[in-house]
Amino acid sequence: MQLPEFHNEALTDFSRPENRAAMEAALAKVGSQLGREYPLRIGGEAVRTRQALRSLNPSHPSQVVGVHSAAGVELARRSIAAAHEYFPSWAARPAAERVQVLVSTARILRERKHEFSAWMVYEAGKTWPEADADTAEAIDFCEFYAREALRLSGPQPLTPVPGEKNELRYLPLGAGVVIPPWNFPLAITAGMTTAALVTGNTVVLKPSSDSPTIAAQFVEALLEAGCPSQAISFVTGSGSAIGDALVEHPLTRFVAFTGSKQVGLRINELAAKPQPGQRWIKRVVAEMGGKDAIVVDSDCDLEKAVDGVLVSAFGYQGQKCSACSRAIVVNAVYDAFLERLKEKARRIRVGPSEDPGNYMGPVINDRAMNSILGYIETGRQEGRMIAGGGRASGDGYFIEPTVIADVDSRARIFQEEIFGPVLAVTRARDFDHALELANDTEYGLTGAAFTNDRARLDQARDAFFVGNLYLNRKCTGAMVGGHPFGGFNMSGTDSKAGGPDYLLLFTQAKVISEKI
Repeated sequence: MQLPEFHNEALTDFSRPENRAAMEAALAKVGSQLGREYPLRIGGEAVRTRQALRSLNPSHPSQVVGVHSAAGVELARRSIAAAHEYFPSWAARPAAERVQVLVSTARILRERKHEFSAWMVYEAGKTWPEADADTAEAIDFCEFYAREALRLSGPQPLTPVPGEKNELRYLPLGAGVVIPPWNFPLAITAGMTTAALVTGNTVVLKPSSDSPTIAAQFVEALLEAGCPSQAISFVTGSGSAIGDALVEHPLTRFVAFTGSKQVGLRINELAAKPQPGQRWIKRVVAEMGGKDAIVVDSDCDLEKAVDGVLVSAFGYQGQKCSACSRAIVVNAVYDAFLERLKEKARRIRVGPSEDPGNYMGPVINDRAMNSILGYIETGRQEGRMIAGGGRASGDGYFIEPTVIADVDSRARIFQEEIFGPVLAVTRARDFDHALELANDTEYGLTGAAFTNDRARLDQARDAFFVGNLYLNRKCTGAMVGGHPFGGFNMSGTDSKAGGPDYLLLFTQAKVISEKI
């Protein structure tokens, strides 16, 4: 089987009338389907429970997007057992068959691109461009991992040994649990799930309780594309109710997780303890939080630096692990940077995500909103508020884009992940000091540096300790294939999603040597 060379899916230009009309039609179509009920899917069977989980539209919290059956511990355990039972059948399929499932899934996502984006507008509060980029990334993951699976399924290069025929094969691990986040509810769900499936593993997918409908729609696309229903189980429920049971089960072979540091560390701890009957060391693939910084040098294009910080800090309401939450600015341009930043931040329009005129939509739920507002109040004591500082108008979970200046490196808002539209700005003596401040965090996910000095760019390459470093551009928007994504320290296991190493995390290597 051969596939054409991989190319990233193009983003939609919504300034074109035909694209705008297509998105409006998709919003209307999806809007007519809100409130639908979704069962669990366990071992190829639809299962309904009495307990319901309702997902809401964060722009209009009275609007129910989907009603999902909620699993308990016994159903969680049943899903792992069913995935384990079907694993040998799925693993035995030729790699080309599994690859074809991904290629067909990408085609379905591409054909219904605006519909999948519309689901994210309603359930995740994504604006049109943010939702479109999420859908494009999901397509990219399907296409990229399809090609990677073909590469790994073929002959692997080995050093010749005289008198022997040697072969290296990559085998699947077994039944695993995929736990995606709500902030990239299609892209990351698709990426982790397809990576596991295409390498021959079976999957129990437990989506976030804030975005289960989008995950359900993706599972339907997988099944339509030819994925056997026994290979992908779909189990909704709160992490506190079923998360531990899924991770601890002795038949669970691996856990792929994207989310908070606290949950990721708990998964790692639970997975490390062997259970009775367990025959392997469980593998954990974890992408966790970030406290990402953009360094602004005195020798840079200040306008581009301001724009890069604004997009990185306030795109999708700052609800990205890669978002810029710290701007560290060299003293010589600090005041000029703040003036331009303040002026542009105050012009950002906030409101319901379905309105394309809004640059920022809501944060995901009331708990997130209250937590972010609490950090803003802390920030009033730790710095100087120059923009935002409270809720924005509307019945949704809207928060003003907030900029807090003169923040010390020991401040909570400098050190702790806020996951909302709050930017701390800190003054640095010089570029060396700025890099020192940027690295003063337990995280190490993304970062950026704006400078026109080649020596300082090279210095940042060597000294800025993050998994994804960007020079003279924003620190968000990693592209599959071009920017393999994952971070250091408390940002996770540096899993490098969308890169040539990622599928190896879902495989185990076997070498066969024959004397000739």
